[in-house]
Amino acid sequence: MSDSLAFTEWEPIYEAILADFGFNRVADERARDVAAGVATPFDTDRLAAFDGATVAIVGAAPSLTAELAAFDPDSVDAIVAASTAVDVLADADIAVDLMVTDLDKNTATARELTHQGTPVAAHAHGDNIPAVREWLPQFDSQHTLVTTQAAPTDAVANVGGFTDGDRAAFFADAFGADELRFLGWEFDDPAVGPMKTRKLQWAEHLLYWLERRRDDRFDVLEGRRDALTTDLTTLSTSP
Repeated sequence: MSDSLAFTEWEPIYEAILADFGFNRVADERARDVAAGVATPFDTDRLAAFDGATVAIVGAAPSLTAELAAFDPDSVDAIVAASTAVDVLADADIAVDLMVTDLDKNTATARELTHQGTPVAAHAHGDNIPAVREWLPQFDSQHTLVTTQAAPTDAVANVGGFTDGDRAAFFADAFGADELRFLGWEFDDPAVGPMKTRKLQWAEHLLYWLERRRDDRFDVLEGRRDALTTDLTTLSTSP
């Protein structure tokens, strides 16, 4: 991986996320260890095409279907898609190069992608241990890259990121993408509940932090930067 985020750099942000949401680090580590029991080392050369590439980071917002009408998949070198965005893209006959999921929605899609040879980054965290136990053994391990929010271990990686969407951007960055383009993103989606709203706030701040780390400017953050911070260790979204 190119200039991959070290866990020592990520850990203070991770601790802030745990504190803000009241999540349990021990539970995250337990999920990681359960996943490690079925994970096998992923050949990171599979994503070497990301290096120096223009990568589309596709979120699963309701606006995605409409945005695809103006999207030319040939304008990018690779596509990383979060969760159910993969299904929306498939309906438009657009294939992905990497799916990012925490196994909470379209797990059958993720399983089938691995059996078709498409890499899937499957995330284990404290709240999804039953899904990890049920689904990971059904995936083709050769095409599955297992991730954690906690310290990486064995065949379980940590590239940074919190939600499937922003973690997709962290993946593209970790593998050397030169340009990140975003579609299917709505930070102010009124249809989501309070917990998802807070997670979207974190996703927005994390993308800003990543943008600054890359000395870059993401189009998805235009008009929003004045309300964002890179000091994520002090960020709180608690009501």
